[in-house]
Amino acid sequence: MPVTAGAPSVDGMVKSTNPFRYFDSSPEAIRLVVMMYVKYPLSLRNVDDLLAERGIDICHETLRLWWNRFGPMFAAEIRRKRVQTMRAYTHWRWRLCQLKCTAR
Repeated sequence: MPVTAGAPSVDGMVKSTNPFRYFDSSPEAIRLVVMMYVKYPLSLRNVDDLLAERGIDICHETLRLWWNRFGPMFAAEIRRKRVQTMRAYTHWRWRLCQLKCTAR
């Protein structure tokens, strides 16, 4: 019995689907565009102009759609990697300094 994408399998777990499956552009191009918009203080039209200089013709509305759809996914991935890196250093402990403040 074939399992469709996103449907629960026999053991009850949902199989992950490709989030880029309905887009004609490559996942690398989508990631590049979203990360350019996030990393640098650029507007969507500025990112559109930078891509046009590289020979990639994409409308700024397409960039907005990609940001809304894939931005949270990329942010969660970055957070997950950052937490894994911090957990690798088990000898590090957060310490609170004692500070006494007096209000006058």
